Amino acid sequence: MRRATHYLQPGDLLVASEPTAVTTLLGSCISVCLWDSVAQIGGLNHFLLPRGKPTFDRPGRYGSLALPLLLARLQRSGARTERLTAKVFGGAAMLANAQPGHIGAQNLELALAWLDSQRIAVVASDTGGARGRKLVFRTDDASVSLWEL
Repeated sequence: MRRATHYLQPGDLLVASEPTAVTTLLGSCISVCLWDSVAQIGGLNHFLLPRGKPTFDRPGRYGSLALPLLLARLQRSGARTERLTAKVFGGAAMLANAQPGHIGAQNLELALAWLDSQRIAVVASDTGGARGRKLVFRTDDASVSLWEL
């Protein structure tokens, strides 16, 4: 199967019904990957901070905005919330003297709370730690390749 490829910048999100391998690099940022197995549609975001005001150039910069935006775009493409599953990655403590409640932990807390509020099951995750990650999410089958940086 031939897949398109796409590099997801911080603050962006992508939804694809065509097979696409989406690559992104994460530190304290979070990527939530959502997939509808019936519609064969997947998408993910890459948010940097839990909350903030919307910006025109990067509408997905903040988790509180990026998560509902991702869900809305998936729904417009034919996905149904009750069929979605989630995979969550990132949220590392990137500073040497990171304290509890660091930005990565705040990002993760927001993502998990939002997914719970939408009743979307988290079926896989790799979060926390002190190192970054390279993530490749395939939108057609929700498979993931992950490397520690």
